[in-house]
Amino acid sequence: MDVKRHTTETAGSSALADTRNRQTATRVADDVLLDAARSCVLAVGVRRTTLAEIARTARVSRMTVYRRFPDVRSVLAALMTREFSGLLRTASERGAEAANSRERLVLIATAGVRALAADPLFRTLLDVDPELVLPYIVERLGATQKFAEQAMHQLLEAGHQDGSIRRAPVAAQSRSVLLVVQSFAFSLRPATADVGEAALLAEFTHVLDAALKP
Repeated sequence: MDVKRHTTETAGSSALADTRNRQTATRVADDVLLDAARSCVLAVGVRRTTLAEIARTARVSRMTVYRRFPDVRSVLAALMTREFSGLLRTASERGAEAANSRERLVLIATAGVRALAADPLFRTLLDVDPELVLPYIVERLGATQKFAEQAMHQLLEAGHQDGSIRRAPVAAQSRSVLLVVQSFAFSLRPATADVGEAALLAEFTHVLDAALKP
């Protein structure tokens, strides 16, 4: 038997297998892994979700997940960004028929609050792991908050141009609107324990619209 040839063929087969494994990992879309992570969080909460469980739910190897995300925190950060940014994009469609930029901003903000408060992932996060939300209220802004603020920034600038929004420094104005919106989003469910949701959101709409009028 030609040992050298056998060794070369074995090495070649091993390299081919490694290449196929890498290609398989590459072909698994991020959304497949994030969908699995979402299922895990809804089932057991954030703190009890592991990379191994995400891999099992996605029906891929753990190495496939490790190659894409170094730890659970990075998977969950990507998941939250995808989910909540998606909700905000959907909410932005509600302002398509608005007469001006102020009306559009108010419609989008109200739809965003309603969508977040009703979202299963957001509700699970607040119910099971509320301490994980606290840093985004008292320490730093997350990617989703910055995404929402940027959208508001653009609408405020447009409102300054069409005269529907009171002129003010846009950075401070958009940050103020963000703080109002997120306080309602985080607290809408407990706040509606003895006050009707429709009435409370109508008041939110009035407060925001009045604050932005020229």
